[in-house]
Amino acid sequence: MGELYATETPLQVLFITVILGGGAAALAGRAIARTWRPTWHLVTYMALLGAAVRFIHFALFEGELLSLPSYLMDTAVLIAISALAWRIARTTQMVTQYHWLFERASPLTWRARDDAMADPKLQRDIARMN
Repeated sequence: MGELYATETPLQVLFITVILGGGAAALAGRAIARTWRPTWHLVTYMALLGAAVRFIHFALFEGELLSLPSYLMDTAVLIAISALAWRIARTTQMVTQYHWLFERASPLTWRARDDAMADPKLQRDIARMN
């Protein structure tokens, strides 16, 4: 039980954890962001998805089902992927729904528009949103 992914090959780990599990994690992260839920929801859902990914390793490739290090690694990868998808979706929401206040600074961030900062009332609204 000690070694990380003791019975699985790197290709199996890539396919199950990153491609299958990561795809589900990305969709979940995007859905959580679109419903305006906070980021801590990601951890709860990815802990459950991590257990499902561990079961798929066990069922398809006879991996060790109750391997805590493997489960923690699977879950950490899923949390990272879902957090990235959550942030991209949240940025898109902010610049789409509040286009008069914010503009996209990068795929993961937004900033206040220059013309919005000239209006004192909008400055208060922006301060409340951040």
